[in-house]
Amino acid sequence: MAYKDLRDFINVLEQKGQLKRIKAEVDSELEITEITDRISKACGPALLFENVKGSDMPVLINAFGSKERMALSLNVNDLDDIAREINSILEITDNVPKSVLDKIKLLPRLAELSSFMPRMVKSGSCQEVVDPDPSLSRLPVLKCWPEDAGPFITLGQVYTRDAESGKRNVGMYRLQVFDEKTTGMHWHLHHDGARNYERNCNENRPTEVAVALGGDPAITYAATAPLPKDIDELIFAGFLRKKPVDMVRCKTIDLEVPADAEIVLEGYVNPGETRMEGPFGDHTGYYSLAGLFPVFHLKCITHRRNPIYPTTIVGKPPQEDCYMALATERIFLPLLKMQLPEVVDMHLPMEGVFHNCVLISIKKSFPGHARKIMSSLWGMGQMMFAKFIIVVDHDVNVQNVSEVMWKVFNNVDPRRDTMIVDGPLDVLDHSAPLALMGSKMGIDATKKWLSEGHTREWPADINMRQDIINLVNNRWSEYGLE
Repeated sequence: MAYKDLRDFINVLEQKGQLKRIKAEVDSELEITEITDRISKACGPALLFENVKGSDMPVLINAFGSKERMALSLNVNDLDDIAREINSILEITDNVPKSVLDKIKLLPRLAELSSFMPRMVKSGSCQEVVDPDPSLSRLPVLKCWPEDAGPFITLGQVYTRDAESGKRNVGMYRLQVFDEKTTGMHWHLHHDGARNYERNCNENRPTEVAVALGGDPAITYAATAPLPKDIDELIFAGFLRKKPVDMVRCKTIDLEVPADAEIVLEGYVNPGETRMEGPFGDHTGYYSLAGLFPVFHLKCITHRRNPIYPTTIVGKPPQEDCYMALATERIFLPLLKMQLPEVVDMHLPMEGVFHNCVLISIKKSFPGHARKIMSSLWGMGQMMFAKFIIVVDHDVNVQNVSEVMWKVFNNVDPRRDTMIVDGPLDVLDHSAPLALMGSKMGIDATKKWLSEGHTREWPADINMRQDIINLVNNRWSEYGLE
């Protein structure tokens, strides 16, 4: 069953021993970060700070901070369960029904998919309280790291609309709090929200923006998902939660937000208005540099009675954003395989902080196959940011980074097996000579064939005979080694 709201999820976390309540008074400036960083590095529980200095709102953090909690947030036993369901849908849509009976069998599944569309409701708990004189100072917004330019809202679902098509977009962009009424709006060049803003700038009109905090965690995750441009994030959230997302119309702007969110900020961004934003301690483990970004002006705050403020910190991995990235890796693997059926598995190691390293295993079937995969990946959506792509054979477990590195260090001839290209990079890549642009490396760690110019005999892997493995398994207790 879908979570109705964030509180429903908190209750489940508590029932499963995955939540710790902290009653001691804590400071939202740096102190909560230091506590959370230690807990996340120790693979500890979600934290609910109930007594935050200067605010009457509790702070929830690290709610997604483990593989188990990430799966729990999406109501599955394992993240691969979602991938398997997507696979089954893709099989249906990929195979045109050949008979009337086949078409009849298809109808229930298509009806199920159509039921995930968001639906409008007249009222929602997110509007139980409407602040007559809204002020961001009421929110316990964290200043995470010592050199941060100020406090940052980090887990907000940012809602905008395409002025031409009217289609909604939901993204997750940080908001630096400048004062009680304004924040930065950290729209990168490649973000759909930035494109919506640019279209409004071309018409010299403000961009209406709503920022929702909380609700079913599936909605929060959907805001981070690398969906194709025309796929509504709330339809995807409906698919994840197996129930449509209830939406209410904002009080002061022409946008809709999830009815069961904890807090909603309503406002606008003026065309061409920018302000220096940052630095910010980012998920790369380094401070992202200060730069000019649009300014969000607050018009209204609505919230539940006794709202809970959900947030996250980013920094040197592992942090909870690493587990959100793990969900993306598993959930979107079927879509990757649909376009590249030779792909067996994919892994985005935490050390690569999402966009710096992709490990791919393939069923190699022709010379240069690994290079074809590298080129294909660099041409696919956010994969264009991948700075390193490492390709291995189908029998290599890419979830085991040590096994992959063993293949790289032993199977690769650097001159023959590396491919370096120039192209777009993530804005947070501080090593690139130019902002947003630099070089990327592909590494072919597959076994080399004669047709690829490898004229020497390729050695076999060392493996024990299966009968000996079985013998030792059966006699293990006799050896007295336990």
